Amino acid sequence: MIARTNHESGAADRTVTPPDGRAMADQPRWRQDFPIDAAQDDYVSRRELTKFVVLTSAAFVVGQWWIVLKSLWRTAQPDTAVRIAAVDDLPVGGARTFFYPESSSPRLLVRIGSKSFVAYDQQCTHLLCPVVPDVPSGRLHCPCHNGWFDLASGQVLAGPPQRALPRVHVEVRADGVYATGVDEAAT
Repeated sequence: MIARTNHESGAADRTVTPPDGRAMADQPRWRQDFPIDAAQDDYVSRRELTKFVVLTSAAFVVGQWWIVLKSLWRTAQPDTAVRIAAVDDLPVGGARTFFYPESSSPRLLVRIGSKSFVAYDQQCTHLLCPVVPDVPSGRLHCPCHNGWFDLASGQVLAGPPQRALPRVHVEVRADGVYATGVDEAAT
């Protein structure tokens, strides 16, 4: 059961007799793809190598285009303002979560003054742990890895996060607080 080498092409000869004694052409496809003989197992034709390289490269290209399309879709802003709370729903220093747009990750609305509100993505930019407002100190805290963000700007103050929190634009109107857009965090 030793494979012979065709000296003209350098390819392994596929006339090795399998354990059941039948010719290689009569063997099931799995035995042809996974031969027992080491010489046949190590043999890779140029066609198989080219197919592998082309398919792998195509998968990388498709993956890169998917990332581009997803980032273009993600940055699309909602067209309408959405009411997320009444002004009197939150006391000064209070917070509430909401979704804007509806299919997004949770957002956090924080009342920092009598008519002042700020809103950010509730997920920390480090490992997506929820951030907790600490209004008296003017910061947002990520308790998972002790990350701190500025409550007024969403910028990183301390800890492992490297990017600011994405900011949600809010407007205070007579009948409530409205989300009007989202700024993705700068990298």
